[in-house]
Amino acid sequence: MMQKQAPIKTEFIALMAALMSLVALTIDALLPALPEIGNSLGVTNPENNQLLITMIFLGIGCGQLVFGPLSDSFGRKPMVYIGFVIFAIASFICVTTESFEMMILGRILQGVGLSSPRTISIAMIRDTYSGDYMAKVLSIVVMFFILVPVIAPTFGQFLLNFSNWKAIFNVNLIIGVLIIFWFWKRQPETLAKHNTIKFSPRIFITGTKEFLKFKPAIAFTLASGFITGSFMVYLSTSQQIFQEQYGLGELFPYFFASTAISVGLSTFLNSRLVVRFGSFKLASVAAFAFFVISVLYVILFGQGINPPVAVLLGFLLVQFFAVGLLFGNLRSLAMEPLGHIAGIGAAINGFVSTVMAVPIANFIGSYVKTSVLPLFLGFMVFGLLTVLVFAYVRRINGVAKTV
Repeated sequence: MMQKQAPIKTEFIALMAALMSLVALTIDALLPALPEIGNSLGVTNPENNQLLITMIFLGIGCGQLVFGPLSDSFGRKPMVYIGFVIFAIASFICVTTESFEMMILGRILQGVGLSSPRTISIAMIRDTYSGDYMAKVLSIVVMFFILVPVIAPTFGQFLLNFSNWKAIFNVNLIIGVLIIFWFWKRQPETLAKHNTIKFSPRIFITGTKEFLKFKPAIAFTLASGFITGSFMVYLSTSQQIFQEQYGLGELFPYFFASTAISVGLSTFLNSRLVVRFGSFKLASVAAFAFFVISVLYVILFGQGINPPVAVLLGFLLVQFFAVGLLFGNLRSLAMEPLGHIAGIGAAINGFVSTVMAVPIANFIGSYVKTSVLPLFLGFMVFGLLTVLVFAYVRRINGVAKTV
């Protein structure tokens, strides 16, 4: 039987981080190219370019519902390979199409393909660790996942300077091939035979029923959706905010990187503190801070006039430091009681949180036109909802045993 508190192996963490980071690279490297892609494909409304970011999350959310349960029956590794093949086909669609609608379809399919390594990496971590040790490993993996946006927009801008937007898709695919080869060569299967679930079409129904038995898992999944949606608003509007509202042009990748560094630092700090203080305590404090910071911005700049860019950046740095303490811990808290259904548990958790996040991002993002205020109003509302989730979990029966 696999030891749940196995020694933390550097290569395992690096591989899981690489699998998840391919998702972040595919999303964020494209940010500087959004205007060029829109012009190339005849987009007349620049706000529609946001769909190239948000719709890939729709594919990620839906794909998880397929790959997660299937991995409980057929193993983790085969699902990663199938997902990557879908990603490769979708990348070909994106670089060959001349239609914006087909580009959106390609991005959705990219998300479906990438949902496999994203979901399976979490399931593999849950196969190997539990409790606060799982939170520690997830924090380290998420730290690298979050730090990819530090270099991804600059990387995308570099490729644009020497080629065109299609080069971003091509290079991402090459990087993906290298990661999958490493994964095939070095990573053993983590799903123990006694945890294999015999495949049946009813596995989706029975798995969902089992998931719904655990109220903390449901609550923390909803909280993940609130925070992911808030962060996705920033992802999809950051280019518009820094390049258009503030007129920063090619400096955009550097401002974007600074906020990503803030998230990365906090996830690193979380990995050092979570075993000592516990994921529930750290995440609940971070949720309260996330809410209070956004309230402060709304009070100071509620008239809708943008503050100086240095002031905005200061608020975003503190805001996303709190986000870094939430990402890994919320996922870990949701997954803790689901070790016996780690695949479908990760799938449902990812599906619900991501599908929640897409309409949140699209709705709030549609208001981020001439002011950053709608962004922080969204932070405030969903920060409050996350605080209420923690208050609810504290009160429900058995919460101490579960978290």
